[in-house]
Amino acid sequence: MANQNPFSAIELFTSALRSNIIPNQEYLLQGSVIDSSAEVLHNRLRGLCDAAETGPETFHDHEMCFSLKASNPGGTPQQQQPFLLRVRRALDHPEYPWQLRYLGQPELGDKNQPTVLRSCIDIACTPNVVEFLSELGCRIEFEYVLKGYLFRKGRMKVTMSKIFRMGQAKSPDSLESVTGSYLVELSLLAPSGQDAVADEIKVFAEQLRPLVHLEKIDYRRLQQTYT
Repeated sequence: MANQNPFSAIELFTSALRSNIIPNQEYLLQGSVIDSSAEVLHNRLRGLCDAAETGPETFHDHEMCFSLKASNPGGTPQQQQPFLLRVRRALDHPEYPWQLRYLGQPELGDKNQPTVLRSCIDIACTPNVVEFLSELGCRIEFEYVLKGYLFRKGRMKVTMSKIFRMGQAKSPDSLESVTGSYLVELSLLAPSGQDAVADEIKVFAEQLRPLVHLEKIDYRRLQQTYT
């Protein structure tokens, strides 16, 4: 019976994290390709990745980024970083569950570390997650729509995303392209301690040059540049 189970859901989740069986670390490289060169990169990825005959998956998603300010104003700068959550829904498949994603602060490491490393946990949820986050005190920072392609190579995932700004009506049907390029992301989710997969990502990224240069992006430097 359920009441005989000595573990709560949180205890089970914590135990799984400690056992390193949950993929909660994301290894990431990012870059961009202009629209006029996107088809060449698309064909290159189709040849290198799995399911070359059927082609990549497509997606058309609406994503919202929420933040929750830290409650310890006397803590270190790292502890005062806001708690970031992202909510994504598939516009082309409204029957799919919504997705809630936690993303930790990116870790660049030293210059010998091939990729950015950040904590990442994905949870399937219901559409009322937005109302739930608002009641928790989360504030929506920005939202956008992505259209693009998803390629897979073993455990690695490559996305080519076109990013759109939502219009005044905040409707997914009223969109404006943000740039004249595609965002390209190469990532892999793995349990803690499997840092060797970063080299695997780096090797694959080299195969995409010179069509796209995938690199570690220092977001802290970008924030300093534009503030």
